[in-house]
Amino acid sequence: VMDRAELIVRNRVDGFGVKEASIQRQGSDSLLVQIPGIKNPDQALALLGETGRLEFVDVASITDTEAVAAITRGETPKLKQGTYSPITVDGTALTGGVIKNAAISQNSQNGQIEVNVTMDTKGSKAWAAYTSANVGKNVAIVLDGTVKSAPRVENAITGGQTSITGRFTVEEAKALKTVLDTGALPVTLVASESRVVGPTLGQDSLRQGLFAVALGLALVCVYVIAFYRGLGVLTVAALGVFGSMYVGILAVMSMFGVFSLTLPGIAGVVLTIGLAVDSSILINERFREEVRMGRTIRSAAGSGSQHGISTSIDADLVTFVSAAALYFFAIGPVRGFALTLMLGIVCDILMMVVFKRPALMLLSEKVIPGAPFVWGVRKEAAATASG
Repeated sequence: VMDRAELIVRNRVDGFGVKEASIQRQGSDSLLVQIPGIKNPDQALALLGETGRLEFVDVASITDTEAVAAITRGETPKLKQGTYSPITVDGTALTGGVIKNAAISQNSQNGQIEVNVTMDTKGSKAWAAYTSANVGKNVAIVLDGTVKSAPRVENAITGGQTSITGRFTVEEAKALKTVLDTGALPVTLVASESRVVGPTLGQDSLRQGLFAVALGLALVCVYVIAFYRGLGVLTVAALGVFGSMYVGILAVMSMFGVFSLTLPGIAGVVLTIGLAVDSSILINERFREEVRMGRTIRSAAGSGSQHGISTSIDADLVTFVSAAALYFFAIGPVRGFALTLMLGIVCDILMMVVFKRPALMLLSEKVIPGAPFVWGVRKEAAATASG
C-alpha cells in the first residue's frame, strides 16, 4: 500500500513541474516530501493529501434526501458515507479507475474552465451503456465524497469522454487533472508536519558547493602547471574550453527550465572536471611516452594524442552508459547528478577532439622544439624535430 502511495505522491509532485524534488520513505507509514521552489505550499499540501477518489453517481440513487435537494438547487454538497455508490454496468464501476487521461479546456459558450476525461475501453463501454439507457437523468461527479457537478444526460455518450465542471480556477483545474492522471491514493494521507525552509539556507549550501568547485579547480590548475609546465598550461587552456562549453549548455538548459543546479548536480560537475583533467593528462603522458620511444615531436603529437583520445573515449563511454542508467531508471536528486555527468562527458570528448589535439599538433611544429625543457621533452627529440 505504501509503495503505491509513494508512487502516486511522486507522480503528483512531478505534476508541479519542479525539478529535483525529494520523496523518501520514513518508517512503515510515513513519507518525507521536499519540494524546492514551490510557490503555494498550502495548495501543494492539499493536492498531495487529496485521496482523489472519483466516482460517477446516479443522483436518483442517492439516499440522502437533503443532499439530493442541494444538488437539484445547483449546489455541491458533501455526501455522507453509505448514502451513495458509483454507477456499475456489467461489473465495471465508473470510478477514477477507468480514467485513461485528463485534459484542461475552456468552454466556448460560457468560458468556464473544464476538466475533460477520457475513459479506457471498459469504462467507455459502461459509460455508453449507462448514458444510452438513462437519457434525461442527472449524474453526479463526486470527488472524495464532494459533488463537483451533476450534469444532465442529454444523449448517449459513446466516445468514452466527458467533462467535469465546477467553477474551477486554472490552478484548481490543473490540480484536479494531476489527481486524475495519477490515480487515487490507496490510503488517506495526513500531514503530520509541514515546514517552509527559507531560500537563504539553500543558497548558502549552493554557494559553499560552488566555492568548493572553484577551489578544487584552482588547485588542479596549479598542480598540472607545476608538474607538466608547458603541457600543464595547455591542459588549463583545454579546461577553459571545456568549461565554456559545459557552462554554456547548462545555462541554456536552465533558461528553458530543463535544468536547475542542485548539490547532487554540483557533485556531477566536480566529477566531470576530474574526468576532463584526466583525459588531458592522459594525452600529455602518451605524447611524452611517444617522444621517449624515439619519435619526433611532430609524430609523437599526432600518434600520442590519437591514442590518448581513443583510450579516454572508451573510458568516457563506459561512464556515460552508467550515468544514463542512473538518469532514466533512478528517481529524485540523483537524476541531476547523472545529467550533469552525461553533459560533462560529451563536452570532454568535444574538448579533446576540437581543441586539445589540434593545439598540440600546432605547437609541435615550432613552439615545443624551441623550448624542450618547458614542454618536458628531451633535447635530442627537439633537435631531431628542428633538424
